[in-house]
Amino acid sequence: MKIYHNPRCKKSRETLAILEEKNIEKEIILYLKNPPSPKELKKILYLLNLTPLELIRKEEKIFKEKIKGQNFSNDDYIEMMCEFPIIIQRPIIIKNERAVIGRPPIKVLDLLK
Repeated sequence: MKIYHNPRCKKSRETLAILEEKNIEKEIILYLKNPPSPKELKKILYLLNLTPLELIRKEEKIFKEKIKGQNFSNDDYIEMMCEFPIIIQRPIIIKNERAVIGRPPIKVLDLLK
């Protein structure tokens, strides 16, 4: 299992705590320090069944300053998430070929079924 984690995010910490409580073996990816590549993001989007815009946090300052109100291609949005990973929804948890966003954190339990 992989978790794209931001230690400063309460939901991300809560999701990680659920995994630790259940003794789930996991790879923690600190995506702000190690952003996913465009190829990785495309795979994540596919597993989540989301468009790039749906994976973007619209309340982030960078979104409001650089993206909001403009039309971009899906590839453009993916490039922006790679350049500014703070705008990626979090946490993202992947197990095999399934993924969820841990909002609310208990959604991670869907991957354990």
